[in-house]
Amino acid sequence: MLWSFIAVFFSGWLYVDASCRGPAWQRWVFKPVTLLLLLLLAWQAPMFSAAGYLVLAGLFASLVGDALAQFPQQRMLYAIGAYFLSHLLYTIWFASGMSFTFFWPLPLTLLIIGALSIAIIWSRLDEYRWPVCTFIGMTLVMVWLAAEQWFMRPTDSAFSGFAGASLLLLGNIIGFISHYRRRFQADSAIAAACYFGGHFLIVRALYL
Repeated sequence: MLWSFIAVFFSGWLYVDASCRGPAWQRWVFKPVTLLLLLLLAWQAPMFSAAGYLVLAGLFASLVGDALAQFPQQRMLYAIGAYFLSHLLYTIWFASGMSFTFFWPLPLTLLIIGALSIAIIWSRLDEYRWPVCTFIGMTLVMVWLAAEQWFMRPTDSAFSGFAGASLLLLGNIIGFISHYRRRFQADSAIAAACYFGGHFLIVRALYL
């Protein structure tokens, strides 16, 4: 896993660096390359159950979403759908390894975070209001189930999955706010680092 991790880290760092100051071709190349390396890393993981392949499918859906996001604005709806599918697959994977419990402060906190995020960007979303809101809702459910799994079974694997899901949520919130409301310094780099870090930690959970 060490050399695979180094390859993922180096490729991801090149993309994050390009998001701040690098050329456009570097972003075009290293985002899909990093996702492909994560797919390879996940493929090499010891799959203790068939549910582990949901992570592979989720990574592939994200890769498709990244590809669609590079096309003109008309394809953005399909990209959001691919990202939604990715988080749905991750959510099913988290749910497959737990007995349902309900710790009410957790969904309440996530609901507040989601409501505030949507309120900030709502007036700028236009025709993407409901697709984006649905996607944010799916991401919140993913984080909720990952957290419930960790609270119920506080293992290193469960924590890695929870941390990964939380980073994906944070990256999406930063990305949406910077795109639709207000840009800030290094916003693209921070969102990209959360994106790759989130996926990596979820893949890492397969090894623990």
